[in-house]
Amino acid sequence: MAKINFCTQCAHRVDFLIPADDSRPRAICPNCKHIQYSNPKLVVGCLLTHQGKILLCQRDIEPRINYWTLPAGYMENRESTLEGALREAKEEACAVGENMRLFAIYDLPRISHVYMLYVGDLAQGEAKAGDETKAIALLEESEIPWSEMAFSVMTEALQRYFEDRKNGELNIHRATFEGQPGEEATIIRDWPQ
Repeated sequence: MAKINFCTQCAHRVDFLIPADDSRPRAICPNCKHIQYSNPKLVVGCLLTHQGKILLCQRDIEPRINYWTLPAGYMENRESTLEGALREAKEEACAVGENMRLFAIYDLPRISHVYMLYVGDLAQGEAKAGDETKAIALLEESEIPWSEMAFSVMTEALQRYFEDRKNGELNIHRATFEGQPGEEATIIRDWPQ
């Protein structure tokens, strides 16, 4: 995580103190008294399907260049989570999602991220690599490059999707990925039971 060094209001160097009625150290400017909060990042994305196949993107940027993922990225200001997920699908795979619904919420406190993934249809089955993507592919379950997936959260989402599809009903999933950065995550699933 990036450390806050300077005040966004007056550019003075900040101190890390626990404000009154708070429980965590915050970046506090000793000059203008402004408190800067550092909050988790929200990552939004899409699991898009066409004729039983899943859209995957091969990353052309770090981290995890050349590895595969679902189209996803950081949510922007002034957009809903669904708008952000659809924007990311368009940016990374020139893809349009239809009939979208919430599929998964994943907490990654070890890196201060929250993922919200939506599932839906890939409009007309059309996609192509965007600026941050080396290649795209529409893949059957048996074709998923499991050992080449960029992020464990995407592997988890795909595994839950294929389980749900076999059971004939898509659920909303929730899990927490615990552990320290750089270590293999322990996944604690708590929804659905």
